Amino acid sequence: MNYNMVFGIVVIAILAGAIVPIAIKKWRRVLCVPEGWTGLMYHHGLYVRRNNAGRHVFWGRGWAMTLIDLRKAVMLVAGQDVLTSDSVGLKLSLVVTYQITEPVKAAHETQSWLNELYNTTQLALRAVVNGVSVEALLNQRLEIGTQLLSRVQPETAKIGINVLAVEVKDVMFPPDLKRAFADVLKAKQEGRAALERARGESVSLRNLANAARVLDDNPALMNLRLIQSLSAAQNTGNTLVLGVPGGFVPLKNGRTDVLPSKDE
Repeated sequence: MNYNMVFGIVVIAILAGAIVPIAIKKWRRVLCVPEGWTGLMYHHGLYVRRNNAGRHVFWGRGWAMTLIDLRKAVMLVAGQDVLTSDSVGLKLSLVVTYQITEPVKAAHETQSWLNELYNTTQLALRAVVNGVSVEALLNQRLEIGTQLLSRVQPETAKIGINVLAVEVKDVMFPPDLKRAFADVLKAKQEGRAALERARGESVSLRNLANAARVLDDNPALMNLRLIQSLSAAQNTGNTLVLGVPGGFVPLKNGRTDVLPSKDE
């Protein structure tokens, strides 16, 4: 092997060492999919396959990947103007819990699966609220959420989205209706308070009537009660006045004075 051949081999090796990394870098792509996500791979705009979480290597040009989140997510549908069955205008906000179960369908069946989910929930809300009254809407919020879920789920399943829950978050009334409800609530509370007072007075009167019947049936209890009252007056230093046939007997500090009657 002569000097020229050795020199040529060295030059080729140097060129290969310089060119090969550039070529590898140009034709080799490394893409990573985070945990909880999936990657949809496209080659020159055509869908090829779905990649799960991890590191993926691709050779050649024209590769692209779209990441889609597969974790549970929450969407707020805020400030929706709706009309109830009794023609009352309200504003409602909803909380929608969903999860993408078929990412390929979600990416290819509609232009924006998020807008599709939002619009489907809006239409379901108006359809359900139009069939209920204001009072039913306030008292049956959980049932209304169940009705919304039954309407939304079949539609979103067509685009690969599973709606897990739909809940009524806020119900906003017009100012005049809010004042009317406040007046009704105040009247209810006042009525309940009056009813409780009447029940207390009724119980008190019933107890007094029972005590009177017991005293009528047992006259000795009256004497015992009188002795207790006299003892309490003597111990506390208070004045106790009792009516007797001969007049009044004031008792104070243990002293008893009997006033003569008019016949004496």
